[in-house]
Amino acid sequence: MRYQLYYWTGIQGRGEFVRLALEDAGADYDDVAREQGDAVMMPFLDGKQPGAHPFAPPFLRAGRQVIAQAANILAFLAPRHGLVSASAASQCYALQLQLTIADMVAEVHDTHHPLSGDLYYEQQRPEARKRAAAFREHRIPKFLGYFERILEDGDGRHSLGRRHSYVDLSLFQLMAGLDYAFPRAMQGLRRRTPRLHALVERVAARPRIAAYLASPRRLPFNEDGIFRHYPELDRD
Repeated sequence: MRYQLYYWTGIQGRGEFVRLALEDAGADYDDVAREQGDAVMMPFLDGKQPGAHPFAPPFLRAGRQVIAQAANILAFLAPRHGLVSASAASQCYALQLQLTIADMVAEVHDTHHPLSGDLYYEQQRPEARKRAAAFREHRIPKFLGYFERILEDGDGRHSLGRRHSYVDLSLFQLMAGLDYAFPRAMQGLRRRTPRLHALVERVAARPRIAAYLASPRRLPFNEDGIFRHYPELDRD
């Protein structure tokens, strides 16, 4: 099957979690909005596309199915492409971890848009500094400490037992985004997260992922996406 991925042009965003899985699996897919522009998504988002009701990108077209929400898309793709075991318990646990990653991604977004996504960052900068300080001091250590324990409780290398999974790919993206947005805070946590950093290196070295990261398909992080580097949010 050839998939059609729909996500905003110009940013990695939540669509990147899906792209990494598609790339690692060697799946055939079209990055539709990048090829045709964001307007191609509007019939879906306006409710004018019969049988498809995504609230927002990313969403994936697989034959006649339209699947929305990054974690839901990954849960759909993973068993079809060997990115999770066939066990129902494993698939449920993988989704649990992926939803926890999604929780942290939402909190990352709120560090630079703590009041409203409809306001510019510059309109909420004082609130953003307060939110980012709490995020750096409390939430990053709590989330990353949790995922470090997940790796430790497994085989030390994978989030799910002894096999590579889509959760490992998503942890790679989460760590890459945090390193971009909060380099000083992340450097301070490096000694406490050795397994996560080793996982990042292993995922980046996977042949298809390495090829993707070196290609123009991997857009750089920027200040329009979820992970944004504002220096004033990375210091006291």
